[in-house]
Amino acid sequence: MTVPQPPNLTPPPVRQMGNAELAELARSGGAYRGKAVFELVDRARTDDDAATRLGELSRLTALREDRVFHSVSLAWAAIIGLLATETPYARGVAYAAFAALPATDQANLLAYVKAERIEDAHPRL
Repeated sequence: MTVPQPPNLTPPPVRQMGNAELAELARSGGAYRGKAVFELVDRARTDDDAATRLGELSRLTALREDRVFHSVSLAWAAIIGLLATETPYARGVAYAAFAALPATDQANLLAYVKAERIEDAHPRL
């Protein structure tokens, strides 16, 4: 039996892409969805539009179900990234995104970041 070769995927140039393009890449799925989310996280400290898009993306079922590892989803990664920026705007977006999670996800995310309330979470990236 011959094992087929995996497709030769060229990574998208996320650093050269605009926020709208990154959000669309994350929405569309595929192998580079996470790369798009993490690029937006990198921008969120100085770019409110990137923070806004992360908040929107965290509400997508696909990102809530797409696991980075163990129980950490891409939606959680977006929220944690927003919290880590430590800017008032991004943290506000993170609080709203957190509130939109199902109760079990909220409890598990708080346990993961070792905080009793989302406002007490100060993760570092």
